[in-house]
Amino acid sequence: MTKFSKRLLAAASAGTMFLSLVTPALAETTIEITGNGYNSTNDATVKFTGDTTVYQENTAIVINKVESDADTGNNDANQNTGGSVGVLTGDASTKVAVSNLLNSNIASVDCCDLGDTHILISENGAETDNDATIKDYGDIYVDQYNKAFVKNDVDADADTGDNDANQNTGGEVLVATGNAKAKVEISTIANANEVQVGSGGQSGSELSAEIVGNGYKSINDIYLKLDQDITLNQENSAKVFNEVDADADTGDNDANQNTGGDVLLHTGNAKTWIEVDNMVNFNSADVDCGCVVDLLAKIGVNGAETDNDIYAKLGNDLWVNQGYDGAGNFALLKNYLDGDSDTGKNDVDQNTGDPEGDPAILTGDAWDHVAVENSGNVNVYGEGAGIDWPELPNWSDFDFDFNITLNLGQLMGWLGLV
Repeated sequence: MTKFSKRLLAAASAGTMFLSLVTPALAETTIEITGNGYNSTNDATVKFTGDTTVYQENTAIVINKVESDADTGNNDANQNTGGSVGVLTGDASTKVAVSNLLNSNIASVDCCDLGDTHILISENGAETDNDATIKDYGDIYVDQYNKAFVKNDVDADADTGDNDANQNTGGEVLVATGNAKAKVEISTIANANEVQVGSGGQSGSELSAEIVGNGYKSINDIYLKLDQDITLNQENSAKVFNEVDADADTGDNDANQNTGGDVLLHTGNAKTWIEVDNMVNFNSADVDCGCVVDLLAKIGVNGAETDNDIYAKLGNDLWVNQGYDGAGNFALLKNYLDGDSDTGKNDVDQNTGDPEGDPAILTGDAWDHVAVENSGNVNVYGEGAGIDWPELPNWSDFDFDFNITLNLGQLMGWLGLV
């Protein structure tokens, strides 16, 4: 079993369809027409018919709509008289993780069911008419089809801003916000087909046909027809739409029209992180049907004026079609990503304080990270084919840190608030 198969079986809860179909094998087939008397007519006919049809189809529609908001802002400390005024917000952090794993098919089909076959027409009397016929028809048809529609709509907001400290009289004025962090990660893995026809590296079977030692003017015929058609269809259609809006905001703060004392407006850091990983449409096919390895056909030591024929027709047609509707895999991926980190749009206007004091605005860092990775439309055919099924993200590591640049205790002491 390939690594791909092991991983898919481990992910059965995610919608994997697995089929293992082994046609009961005939260990040995022996036909003998031997020792019959003068002018006898002897016929032996064996017909094997074993068609195998495997049909696996998955349809998945996944719509994820996520809104995540963390807000410590929108605070007001306005029109106060006497004493110092402080607005201190905590951190706001929002994290959204979306994983979609869907539509997987695995099929394993044994294609050799005849086993060892031996046909012998021997030691029959004069003017006998002897016929042995074997027909083996075993068509294999495997159809794997996946259709996936995935829409992820994520809105993540972290806000510590939009604070007001206006029109206060007396004392110091402080507006200090915490950090705002917004993180979104989306992983979509869809549409994988794997089929193996034949056991792979099988030893094959033996076929022998002999017409030996028959009497004068006998007619002896052996008809062999072994015909197997293999048709593989693997189709994928994927539509993935990702729409992500991530906002981290520590700005939009006002400290205006204050009288008395110093005015300080200090924002924390604002960081957004967006990662989207789309993996769709994988096909793998491995066909190994070396069913007949040793073939022996012998006509010998027959009497005068005998008429001896061996007819053998060994046919094995293979069609492998990998793709969507015969025209390759179809994948439509649309990613709309909007990452917005904001520490600005702060106002410190029209303040009156100590002539030796200076109003101040100190903003934190604003940082955006956006990464998109798309992979898909892969067809693999041949011996040992397989797909290295990707692993889902480890959401236990789903975090990222900020360096806090503001020591609120020291700042409040400096302003005389504690």
